[in-house]
Amino acid sequence: MASIHRQIPFTPKAPIRQGIYSQAVVVDRTMYISGQIGMDVASGQVVEGGVQAQAKQALVNMGEILKAADCGYNNVVKTTVLLTDINDFNKVNEVYKSFFSSNFPARAAYQVVALPRGALVEIEAVAVLGPISDSKL
Repeated sequence: MASIHRQIPFTPKAPIRQGIYSQAVVVDRTMYISGQIGMDVASGQVVEGGVQAQAKQALVNMGEILKAADCGYNNVVKTTVLLTDINDFNKVNEVYKSFFSSNFPARAAYQVVALPRGALVEIEAVAVLGPISDSKL
């Protein structure tokens, strides 16, 4: 049986792992991006300004990881949004739609008890590497 190729992309432009996980793992042409919170890379702190500011920073951080693998938001096929208050869902959607504007990825959203560093939102993703051509079934 042939081995499956695994790569670990890394960028210093997104929060550096502080646990036993990677920013992302690529297996063949599929990239699994670890959950991103609204942490400012320069300060190492969660950004101020509430759930919308944190969602924006989390997606910016995700974008840097996508760039490290030579792809962008268009390559994202699935996201999971974790919220400490599900009532913030619409606020996060307002930010989300500025990063994903068409052919939206599949998505799940959950309310959780708590997130690392007191964050209000965390977003993880699955992306596929390479050129994407869209079509309807």
